[in-house]
Amino acid sequence: MAGPAGPRRCRRLEAEAARAVLGAADTLLFDCDGVLWRGEAAVGGAAAALGRLAAAGKRLCYVTNNSSRTRAAYTEKLRRLGFPPAQPRHVFGSAYCAARYLRQALPPGAAAYVLGSPALAAELEAAGVPHLGPGPAALPGPAPADWARAPLDPAVRAVLVGFDEHFSYAKLCQALRYLQRDGAGCLLVGTNRDNRLPLEGGAAIPGTGCLVKAVETAAQREAFIVGKPSRYIFDCVASEFDIDPARTIMVGDRLDTDILMGNTCGLTTLLTLTGVSTLEEVQGHQESGCPSRHSLVPDYYVDSIADLLPALEE
Repeated sequence: MAGPAGPRRCRRLEAEAARAVLGAADTLLFDCDGVLWRGEAAVGGAAAALGRLAAAGKRLCYVTNNSSRTRAAYTEKLRRLGFPPAQPRHVFGSAYCAARYLRQALPPGAAAYVLGSPALAAELEAAGVPHLGPGPAALPGPAPADWARAPLDPAVRAVLVGFDEHFSYAKLCQALRYLQRDGAGCLLVGTNRDNRLPLEGGAAIPGTGCLVKAVETAAQREAFIVGKPSRYIFDCVASEFDIDPARTIMVGDRLDTDILMGNTCGLTTLLTLTGVSTLEEVQGHQESGCPSRHSLVPDYYVDSIADLLPALEE
């Protein structure tokens, strides 16, 4: 279903074309924030549209970079906002996928030092990955020499960076010391590179990408990124379900994460304008002479998920 190689042209997904595109798909992957809801309010018509997709037999999965919620929390929010019932196995958050990655990559008994939320810790616990670090941390003394002598857990073989409201210089020091102690033998993993998290009213807060960059800069090495646009998070979906990329649609609101991942993985990509990216950005990438920017261009766009409702009428 994805377009042919070469410069992409994005088109509005009108009702007739939507019937054909949706009819040829058996799986839809949805980003959540900015697509299905904004804050604690569902996007108008989104729940009805997903209800009709589910009734038509489509597989619905949810792929999010947010590492501060567990899969169970996402299924509860979907229920609370009136979306079709979902099981945790249909939710692929960066916290769950990071835990899955470390479970496969670490040797038995090895632990992760975590800069992240209780939700990230919960997913590691569920995956059976030993971990330490979540929560506030203080410097172990008044002088740099004290900071460099803080005890290190001998089992730690990975540093995992997610969204952490308690991120601090003390945690950055400890992360660097683990990475220096074992060199390449200590993995550096980030849940995502989202640099800013938009809030209602045009405000924003620093995102996980800022924290990942701080650790990368201190350690002078690059992290393995689990979340979008990395194809690893799609591989997690594909390993759980029998996914045919040619019959799968990625629906998102960010060109640099949702759309780039979908295009990289050979999916049909649909941008919804209820979140971060704008049609002007799409046009800028489309008209650019830089081939790498063409991978940020979606196949289709809609103003809102509710625009799919006419194509889903019985």
